[in-house]
Amino acid sequence: MLKKLVASLIALFFSATAVAAPSPPAAPPAQQLELRRGVNVLGYDPIWTDPAKGRFQQSHFAEIRRGGFDFIRVNLHAFRHMDAKNQLTPAFFERLDWIVKNATAAGLSVILDEHDFNACANDVETCRTRLSAFWTQVAPRYQDAPPTVLFELLNEPHAKLDADTWNALFPEILAIVRQTNPTRRIVIGPTQWNSREKLHTLKLPADDPNIVATFHYYDPFSFTHQGAPWVEEMKTVKGVTWGSGADRAELAANFDKVAAWSKANNRQVLLGEFGAYDGSGTPTAMRTAYTEAVAREAERHGFAWAYWQFDSDFILWDMKKKGWVEPIRKALIPAAR
Repeated sequence: MLKKLVASLIALFFSATAVAAPSPPAAPPAQQLELRRGVNVLGYDPIWTDPAKGRFQQSHFAEIRRGGFDFIRVNLHAFRHMDAKNQLTPAFFERLDWIVKNATAAGLSVILDEHDFNACANDVETCRTRLSAFWTQVAPRYQDAPPTVLFELLNEPHAKLDADTWNALFPEILAIVRQTNPTRRIVIGPTQWNSREKLHTLKLPADDPNIVATFHYYDPFSFTHQGAPWVEEMKTVKGVTWGSGADRAELAANFDKVAAWSKANNRQVLLGEFGAYDGSGTPTAMRTAYTEAVAREAERHGFAWAYWQFDSDFILWDMKKKGWVEPIRKALIPAAR
């Protein structure tokens, strides 16, 4: 009887210990793989047509990493590199392979962003054909790439790609990608140029957790794009300021709404583009303040972000001086962080 009692007490002790022992932490879902601070690159670089004239060089991958960034968003105007049968040229793939290889080697995650947004907005059927052809070729080519390589189906759908049309089209493209990349993270944004105000119209598949929702932020547009020659109504605008308490409160409120959508829909969010045009005559200090405020507000809400852009307009890296535009870089990457 005593032996049975002792045995029972021992069993009870180990049972209680097992219950009390902490469970090992669950592995994070694939879609939560770290993305924090990024920059848009290579969209308008002549490197795509003549590598000898390219502004972006191999050394820039390491410079971006050393500068404090952990990913790049590569803007691909791929339609112009397709033949009559919508086949991408060998030269295009050679350059794209070079980017993925060198960015990965430098410790950078990579978002491959199909950036033919205006062509798609103007002609939906041509967009469907070419976008399908693009991902039919690109997705299998990178199916064995590390999970640090992400695919963005299409930048800034708008105009004829309204909410209903986009919600009908993107599942077709997503299905193409999922044939060879069933768990890769895919970036998808809403219509109206990836507007935060249209996130609620985006109908993402509930059974696919590996989708990152994206939005772009250039509010107030009259400030960020004043003097921009490619926006007809902004060409002659100047002197618009930013930085008041009301301006900052509006920014916080806008991001609060995105965060509420993110929580309600259980989606990681990427702020895929933001910045203020550098050719407008707007004081650098004001542009810097805006850039810093948007980056910190995104981080406060848990959004990854990608600044627009490395060189050219909204300049972050001065190709002539071969160095950072430090006020903007420091606004994005504070020294203490």
